[in-house]
Amino acid sequence: MSDLLERLRGRSWRLTSQRRVVAQVLDGDHVHLTADEVHARAARLLPEISRATVYNTLGELVSIGEVTEVSTDGRAKRYDPNAHHPHQHLVCSGCGAVRDVHPTGDPLAALPADERFGFTVSAAEVTYRGLCPSCTVHQDVDVRAPGDGSVAPA
Repeated sequence: MSDLLERLRGRSWRLTSQRRVVAQVLDGDHVHLTADEVHARAARLLPEISRATVYNTLGELVSIGEVTEVSTDGRAKRYDPNAHHPHQHLVCSGCGAVRDVHPTGDPLAALPADERFGFTVSAAEVTYRGLCPSCTVHQDVDVRAPGDGSVAPA
């Protein structure tokens, strides 16, 4: 049983078969699926589930605080069931993969007092960007000149 399903049962949230399937799809570590990805996976488990039901269920899960929306670089919103454990995100600039990360230290401490402009800062959202191992390998292959193994200017 997923952590999300346990939390929803603890809230006495009505778990219809459609809601249960959406929660099952969102189960796991480093889950950051788009609504369309949730629908595609849910439809494999429950073929009659509609796109509207998935969107409505995701909206409800966000509104009750059990799932958070993650938006990166204007790409489609992604849904993160890791809503109760503080974390940041690592995003691949190539393929858009998103991973949860738990850096040490307080990100609020990194903002000097003179840069707060009088704000009382209560939270910080940090997004780390780079290339995942797969995109790094593809980038290395793409910049090699054919034949001699040398690197062509990028």
